[in-house]
Amino acid sequence: MPETTFQNGLTLKSFFITLCLIPINIYFLIQLEVVRYTFPTLVHPLSNVIFILFWLLLIGAILKKISPKLGISPSELLTIYVMLGIVSSLCSGDSMQILIPLLGHPFRFATPENQWRELFWKELPAWLTVQDEKALTSYYEGGSSFYIRRHLYAWLRPALAYIPFIFVLMFVMLCINTLLRIQWTERERLTYPIIQLPLEMTDTSNRFFKNKLMWLGFSIAALISIMNLLNSIYPAVPYIPVKRQNLHQYFTGRPWNSMGSFRVSFYPFVIGIGFLIPLDLLFSCWMFYGVYKIELMVGNIMGWRNLPRFPYFNEQALGVYVALLGFVLWVGRVHFKGLVRHLLGSSSLDDSREPMPYRLAVAGIFIGLIFLMAFSYRAGMSLWVTPIFFGIYFLVAIMIARLRAELGFLVHDLHYIDPHNTLVTVFGTRRLGSSTLTVFSLYQFFNRAYRAHPMPPQLEGLKIAERRNINPRHIAAAILLATVIGAVSVFWVLLDSYYRHGAETGYYGPWALGYGRAIYRQLETWLNYPQETDFPALAFMGGGLSFAALLMFLRTRFLWWPLHPLGYAMANSWGMFNLWACLFVAWVAKAVILRHGGLKAYRQAIPFFLGLALGDYMFGSFWSIISIATNTTLYQFFP
Repeated sequence: MPETTFQNGLTLKSFFITLCLIPINIYFLIQLEVVRYTFPTLVHPLSNVIFILFWLLLIGAILKKISPKLGISPSELLTIYVMLGIVSSLCSGDSMQILIPLLGHPFRFATPENQWRELFWKELPAWLTVQDEKALTSYYEGGSSFYIRRHLYAWLRPALAYIPFIFVLMFVMLCINTLLRIQWTERERLTYPIIQLPLEMTDTSNRFFKNKLMWLGFSIAALISIMNLLNSIYPAVPYIPVKRQNLHQYFTGRPWNSMGSFRVSFYPFVIGIGFLIPLDLLFSCWMFYGVYKIELMVGNIMGWRNLPRFPYFNEQALGVYVALLGFVLWVGRVHFKGLVRHLLGSSSLDDSREPMPYRLAVAGIFIGLIFLMAFSYRAGMSLWVTPIFFGIYFLVAIMIARLRAELGFLVHDLHYIDPHNTLVTVFGTRRLGSSTLTVFSLYQFFNRAYRAHPMPPQLEGLKIAERRNINPRHIAAAILLATVIGAVSVFWVLLDSYYRHGAETGYYGPWALGYGRAIYRQLETWLNYPQETDFPALAFMGGGLSFAALLMFLRTRFLWWPLHPLGYAMANSWGMFNLWACLFVAWVAKAVILRHGGLKAYRQAIPFFLGLALGDYMFGSFWSIISIATNTTLYQFFP
């Protein structure tokens, strides 16, 4: 299709609106996540971006009545949605909110007792950290200003290093998504449940907002939210128990107590978005969560105390992801062979509808990886470690993108399934060395839990472009612009706040200190107590890989086979830990509707469940704004 048929998404209007909204959005997230410990960036679609999209729709409709030129087109709205999603991922409590506290923490809190000065001060690169004592004193104690020459200079050098690093990391992901897009989106036809709400909201026919079932779902979520808000102000008002409740106190005898914390929740927005997840994946999620709990009890019954990390589920999950990556490559082998022939010039592929030409994408991956490895080597990582480190990182990134595109699970936290923990498990700390381990610690700002990983929203942005015929190269440019502007803005807003209020005092203190303390204490442990290769963990990693391969084989042989290895990989995650009951409710509702009403009834029911999500998001975000404006703790809809 000729490029002239594309809708323009990145226009002066959409760019200017996004530019104005980025600092406001970042300030809102920092107030919620750093100050009030409620985390909109942990769940998808992002409630803060949906909230902004709703009001832009309303304001745009009003302005359009005044003059058609003042309105905001759906393609512009969706481009703004993608850009704000990228910025929110960067500003998350699993990303740059960790980076800034990391840079000065070891120099402020080194003591004779922890011996940080002797252990790893010499390994910390001056160009990636902040070592100016006076600049750090004002940063931690507050009552000062970021806009002092000494303070600006102290942070400028690491900022000028990390912002290009983040940009290249994002660019490599965009190049990988370019190569994967057509296979996952148009050939395998993955469902992308996360983007259905913004697509329905911006549909030009307005069928979504005219649907009575949608408003019924919206009203139910609104009523629950209003009741729980009133309960937070007047405890006499009944509370509707939708937030997570721990039932562990009812399982105190052996072997039940070995299950650990056992939570149930009934968040309306999770049930609403979860309804869009394929039925077999919904079943696999809650069923495998039960299997994980059974494994914990089996370990207790068998008395396997010599395996303190049994059942090594993080290692099993990594094995599952490796197997799934192999399966994904096998399924797309025709596409990838075609790419190779295209690159060699023996055939030609049409890449006019891609975010960039295929040859540019491959060159971008190659050059980007060289930059990332050279950057890491200069920071102190061993040369032989760098390709393995980034190979694992992008493997995990691809599987998170696949998880979001196929499963659409709202939370994808992969604690301990990351390059540094994997390398420590495989090689031990002695072989890696103190310099490499120190860089691992500095890199935890993009390797902590992946709940706000930026690769899935990139891929979803490309899917949105395909669904709404938006120029994909506009979306690619929008993603890269949002990366640069977002990274600069996060540095600016956070440092301005910390210098005014103090990073170890007041309401910023617990957050700013908590992550730095945890990460550098882990480094201290690595250096004081060297580890060898963990062979039981490797065995369980192989077991996870084998089990996932078996499940995929059964899925290809038997169409009725209901179990998907993605559910197994997510079984012990923080998201499943808190949301499994919501997914069970969504599975029951979807199974009943499909069984008794068929596909037609399912499609008719979708607006009701999207309304549940929208109502929960809108009222929950509104209460958050009131909490910030009044500096009062009110009902927060998640977590």
